[in-house]
Amino acid sequence: MNWKKLSSESAYRGWRKIDRVSFAFPDGHTADFEIKNEGIAVCVLPLTSDNQVILAKQFRPGPEKVLMELPGGGAHAGEDFTQAIARELLEETGYQGEITFVGTSIMDAYSSGIRHNFLARNCVKVQEPENDPQEPIEVVLLSLNEFRHHLQTGELSDVTTGYLALDFANLL
Repeated sequence: MNWKKLSSESAYRGWRKIDRVSFAFPDGHTADFEIKNEGIAVCVLPLTSDNQVILAKQFRPGPEKVLMELPGGGAHAGEDFTQAIARELLEETGYQGEITFVGTSIMDAYSSGIRHNFLARNCVKVQEPENDPQEPIEVVLLSLNEFRHHLQTGELSDVTTGYLALDFANLL
C-alpha cells in the first residue's frame, strides 16, 4: 500500500481550491486525482445548560437547500483551534460556552482538510450573531432527542462532530 505522490498542480482557484495530484500505485501504474485543497476547520456541538443544541440554519449551495448545521468554519493562520471555535460560535450564533476538544477527523477522502471537533457546554447568548450577508444564519435550538433524530436524517453536514461530541459527553 505504498503510494508515491508524483506531482501536484493547481487545477482551480476560486471559493474552493482544487489541485490535480498524480500518484504512482504500488503496482507501478499512475492516476490523477482532483483533491480539495482545504486547511484546518473547526466545528462544535454547543449545548445550553439545559442541553438544548444550538444550530446554525442557513442555505448551502452544494445541496442547494437550507440546512441546520453545527457552528464552525476555518481557523485563521496561527490561530489556536480553541480560540477559532470560540470565535466561530460567537460569530455564527452569539453564544459562548465552556469549550472542550474532543478529537480530529478527516474532512473527506478527497480533501486535504482536517477538522478539529469540540463540545461547548453551558452556552449562553451574549450577543446577536454577526450574520455575514453571503451566509445569513438563523439560530435554532433543538432538544437532545430532536438533535439525535436530526443526526440520523443525513441532513447534517458535520455528522462526525455531532457523534464525537455526544459520545464524549456520554449523551449518545
